[in-house]
Amino acid sequence: MAQGEQWLETLLRFLKLAAEVQATDAESLDRDEHSYWLTIDHTKLTSEQIQILIGFQGTTIDAIQYLANTILNLPQDQQQQASYTVELDGYRVRRKAELQAIATHAAEQVRITGKEFELKYLSSAERRQVHTLLKDCDDLKTQSRGQEPDRRLVVSRRRRIEEFSH
Repeated sequence: MAQGEQWLETLLRFLKLAAEVQATDAESLDRDEHSYWLTIDHTKLTSEQIQILIGFQGTTIDAIQYLANTILNLPQDQQQQASYTVELDGYRVRRKAELQAIATHAAEQVRITGKEFELKYLSSAERRQVHTLLKDCDDLKTQSRGQEPDRRLVVSRRRRIEEFSH
């Protein structure tokens, strides 16, 4: 956890940004073991700096998070690897609520129309979140289709035969 905090603070210093990072054990937040939130203190950042760090549709903060997970886990054994979530100015919390609304809407549309519903423009991490949000829906299934950068998540009805095999 401390290693993640230190790594992100070093990255921010390289970017000439005066921001501290607070690491939180996500287990205490009812999340997975070996999962940590690295929250960037936004109070000393301008709104423009915050926007740049988050990036268009979260691309920059996602890239920072990807780097954190890759670099911090490289020297670790499989059992010692951790998951890091980088948070800034409530972005991840807001985006999770948006993804919940998107998942709910997609599920409703599939149930009403019986046709599959395609979700575009989600990062791989966001697609994984929507898969997780809908995994307990016995009447629905989710799958990713296509190749990056045009990979999409598809929500569809689960066929009767599939229901019995699960």
